Amino acid sequence: MLRMNHLADKTMRKVFQLTGGLAIVTVIFMGIFLLKESLPVYQDVSWKDFWLSANWNPTGWDGAYYGILSILWGSFFVTGLTLIISVPIGLLCALFLSEIAPRPLRVLLKPAVELLAGIPSVVIGFIGLVMVGPLLAKMFHLHNGLNVLNGSLMLSIMVLPTIISLSEDAIAAVPKDFRLASLAVGATQLETIFKVVLPAARSGIFSAIMLGMGRAIGETMAVLMACGNVPEIARSIFDPVRTITSTIAIEMGEVAYDTTPYYALFTLGLYLFLISFTINLIADKMVRAAKRKAGA
Repeated sequence: MLRMNHLADKTMRKVFQLTGGLAIVTVIFMGIFLLKESLPVYQDVSWKDFWLSANWNPTGWDGAYYGILSILWGSFFVTGLTLIISVPIGLLCALFLSEIAPRPLRVLLKPAVELLAGIPSVVIGFIGLVMVGPLLAKMFHLHNGLNVLNGSLMLSIMVLPTIISLSEDAIAAVPKDFRLASLAVGATQLETIFKVVLPAARSGIFSAIMLGMGRAIGETMAVLMACGNVPEIARSIFDPVRTITSTIAIEMGEVAYDTTPYYALFTLGLYLFLISFTINLIADKMVRAAKRKAGA
């Protein structure tokens, strides 16, 4: 019996190693493929024009333009505003669930929050298109409600489950002795939460924010439907904007193989891959640091 259990453990260990290695190999081959399909664009477009120009118009009547500055700015602008909206709300919700809410209410609310992650992005985008967009246009006297603010509000709904769930787990992982020691020296519950619990959980909370950022910057349908899709540098939250993901989604189905527009879109895909990889790598480092600190 012990021999069979040992054999089963050894087999499962090999299976886990194989699947983990397969995932790593898949990511490496994805990066190689994107790099291979991206480099030819620089045969027709200079590095300077590609990076420093804000004019993206592959089908212009006076020539094709492939400046990605406005598209990169659009992605980071929408993502930044999304974090400004979602991080305070998500963090306060996580604190409420972990530190304040009674257990029956916590059992009810946490699954409800996690259910938000199951709403399809196209549904969120449709709400932004037909409900929130016209409402914003009416409230702020705009010609069109499809703008940075609309897209950020929709993305906030999508990243809140990630931020709330992971932040709540990080806060709950703080040892109970920290709270008891703080209360024992006369601190109030709010002082304990904000001066003891939050600093102790900051690594896990930061990783939750980074993963939420990765979720936001890689989203396609919501920003495609809610942001207006104008490849220009947005100067306010009420301007329409186009992101990397929406540009690929709009144009990839219409470009011919082995053409400059085709390679330009793959270059955008490569940059998105690198950005997402970097964000997730930083988040993973923060999670590992939090686990080491908790173990210590």
